[in-house]
Amino acid sequence: MARALINLPKTAEAGAVIEIKTLISHPMETGYRPGPDGRLIPRNIITEFVCTYDGDEVFRAELSPASAANPYLTFTTVATKTGTFRFTWTGDNGFSQTEEVGIAVAEKVAR
Repeated sequence: MARALINLPKTAEAGAVIEIKTLISHPMETGYRPGPDGRLIPRNIITEFVCTYDGDEVFRAELSPASAANPYLTFTTVATKTGTFRFTWTGDNGFSQTEEVGIAVAEKVAR
């Protein structure tokens, strides 16, 4: 299992735009680089990342061999209700990893 780091606020006000940052450790081997024996090292990349918020997709990225090792993704969404973000990375050779992080959303305070 790869190590994933996810950074998002634990709490937010309803309607607030929140920033989410993800990082996963993965070698992202392109399949174009020769190994010590001169043969190409087989491709091994993360091909897709999906984030859902209580079951609704809020962000999707398709990754390619040109993506860096240990892909770092950052994006924003609107906090609407207390719930769970689900992060899923999928890739070559049956790779799949899912992590979940909750957020508590408070009613917007009138000013």
